[in-house]
Amino acid sequence: MAESVIIDRGRGPEIAGTRITVYDIVDYLEEGWHPTAIAAFFRISSREVDAALRYIEEHQEEVRAEYQRILARAAKGNPPELQSQLDAGHARFLEKVRERARANGRGESDERNPG
Repeated sequence: MAESVIIDRGRGPEIAGTRITVYDIVDYLEEGWHPTAIAAFFRISSREVDAALRYIEEHQEEVRAEYQRILARAAKGNPPELQSQLDAGHARFLEKVRERARANGRGESDERNPG
């Protein structure tokens, strides 16, 4: 079987054939997950997790620095104007879900949800 490869398509180093970055793996390692559990969670092979672990080990400083930048960006949250748009979209989505639930409760259906 071919060895798993770490590639970079512009989102940071990731496991080839997936959208799982080494930073995703670091998240679970930081939480104390065993590599086998990480593989099962992401539905990837142990070889793929091992490739990520090797990459992390070989590029420790760079991975750690970028991981800290990712955490800092996440802690900042979204800019207020973007967050308000996201909140409004989420509210519209929830209202559609409630409308569909009410319609289904009355035995109504539509062409997208016949049941």
